[in-house]
Formats: sequence, structure tokens, C-alpha cells
Amino acid sequence: MKQPLLAFNDKGIYCAQANVYLDPWRPVDNAIITHGHSDHSRWGHKQYITHHMNVPIIRHRLGEINVTGKDWGETFTINSVKFSFHPAGHIIGSAQVRVEYKGEVWVFTGDYKTEDDGISTPYEVVKCHTFITENTFGLPAFKWTPQAEVMTDVNNWWAQNRAEGKTSILFGYTLGKAQRLLKYLDTDIGKIYTHGAVENMTAVLRTMVDFPPTTLVTRETKKEDLLGSIVLAPPSAHGSTWIRKMTPFVTGSASGWMAFRGARRRRAIDKGFVLSDHCDWQGLLESIKATGAEKIICTHGYSDIFSTYLREQGYDARTEQTQYEGDEGETETRTPAEIAEEERGGEV
Repeated sequence: MKQPLLAFNDKGIYCAQANVYLDPWRPVDNAIITHGHSDHSRWGHKQYITHHMNVPIIRHRLGEINVTGKDWGETFTINSVKFSFHPAGHIIGSAQVRVEYKGEVWVFTGDYKTEDDGISTPYEVVKCHTFITENTFGLPAFKWTPQAEVMTDVNNWWAQNRAEGKTSILFGYTLGKAQRLLKYLDTDIGKIYTHGAVENMTAVLRTMVDFPPTTLVTRETKKEDLLGSIVLAPPSAHGSTWIRKMTPFVTGSASGWMAFRGARRRRAIDKGFVLSDHCDWQGLLESIKATGAEKIICTHGYSDIFSTYLREQGYDARTEQTQYEGDEGETETRTPAEIAEEERGGEV
């Protein structure tokens, strides 16, 4: 039986011909990394290869690693296997990996979204024979509202809170979501403050994207200074001593999970905004069709449901288990350094 070009094992997605892994979850010698979220870029590999925009991101998170950066579409060959990175549109520096050997082409998406958020390099369709896709929001119930409408709602919410003399605390993942929110906050409404983890990651990304000015919340920050302002913070800050000293405040969260009834209540959030850095149901289906792939491998998310639907549509679709965690894992799977950084977020 012919060995597949990419195979799933206990360390990650493995290309035996090149002896290289894609987004491995256990330490390996050679790792090709799609993006900077901690469930996809983990510490401990001997050699990292990624898109050059992702280099400062993973160095910020992982320290002084041995990493090589590549351009979009730049082909690099390892033992006759051709690899290249193509925009995934998920977050800044996020890539799909194209793998070609003897005329056979596979594409691994990592995480991706098809809506152009204005800060990430927009998603690019890459033709292939086999397409490995995430399914974080692979249910028909997920249908995203355009980003511009969501950000209008966010700014209106902030303005209303300001009129009531309250601080707005908006939760978004430290890498990706926080910067997406920051880019479109209306600075005419008030001042933008940040938690330490968000501030430090945004500082890394300011070399690539023009963001509005922000002010770090420190121990010296008075709660009177925050009234009417907005504070960007990671979800892990919710319920902490750091946030309790900001009263009176109103909380909001931006996530695809806010599309679920009850998600806001379960998280004890005052206001939910449905804003995801992943494809919705239709985005997944359109992406798959555009690749021309006949074989589809479904990974994290609603993979069983989604792959069943694809088979009903005539695709050769199956699922594979990974240790990628999608939207939730982007904040919950944190390195010790990141946890310590969040704990240094300061107190008001």
C-alpha cells in the first residue's frame, strides 16, 4: 500500500519523505509551523520553519529558538519534497502549508478564515489533491456577521458604557483577536487601555500593523482614570483580582462561541460579540470546493459531523485526531512564560 505523503502519528502530522512535521505537539527535530497560537507552535523543537511574519511572534512566546522565516509562495525543498507557505487569514503571520512530491499536492490549513480582517494577509485558495482542514465551527448553526457590523456594535456598546460612567472591559485572545478588536476601536470615544499580556504581544505586532495607541494598566493606574475607557484583556483575566478593582465596569467578549445561546451566561459576560478568527460553516464548504481536492481530512472541531456531511456530498472525507484546540485552546493552552506574563498584568 502506498505510504501517504502526510501521516498522523503521536507527535503530529509527519512527512516521512522529508523527515519533517507540521505543527507537531511533541518535540521533534524539524517542525514547519503554521502560526503562533500555542496549540500549533510548541516549545522544544530543534528547528522551526515558518512564515517570516510569524518569526517574532513565536520568538516572543517561545524564547530564542532556532527558526527560519520564509516568504509567501517561496518554495523550499527537503529531500525532493517541495514546501511553501500561503496565507491562511487566521491571524497575523498565519499560513497554510503546501506540500508537493512527485506531482501529488497536499495542503494543511492550520487554522484559517476567509473573511479579510484588514490586519492578516487574506486567505488564499491553494489547489491540491488532499486538503487537511480544521472544523472548529463546522456546524450549519455558525454563520458570521460581517466584521464591520460587529465592530459597529462594539463601539456603540463602549459609547453607551461611557455615557453611563462605566469602564468597558473587552475580552479577546492575546494573539489575534485582541489586535483585531484594537484595530477598529473608535478612539474618538475614549482611551484604550490594555492588560500586560495584550500590550506586550501588540508591541511585537506594531512593526507589521498600524494600531491605535494603547496604555498599559499598571499598579499605578487609578480606577478613576479608567471610567469611560475601554480595557482589552485576555479571557483568563475574567474574575481575577486585577479586574475586580476596576468597578464600576461592564464586560464583553468577542468569540465565535458567542453564537451559542447561553455562552455569555455561562462565562458570566455582560455582552457577547460574535467575532471569530475561524471559518463559519459556509466558509469551510466554499474553501474546500475551491481547492478542487477530492480527499478531505478533518481535524479539530466538529470533525465527525462535518466529515459525514462531506461524504454525503461525494467527497472522500475522514477525520484524524490531533492536539489542536481551536478557539478555546488559543487562550487555555499557555506556556509558563505566558502565564507569568499575565500574572504581571498589574493591579489597579
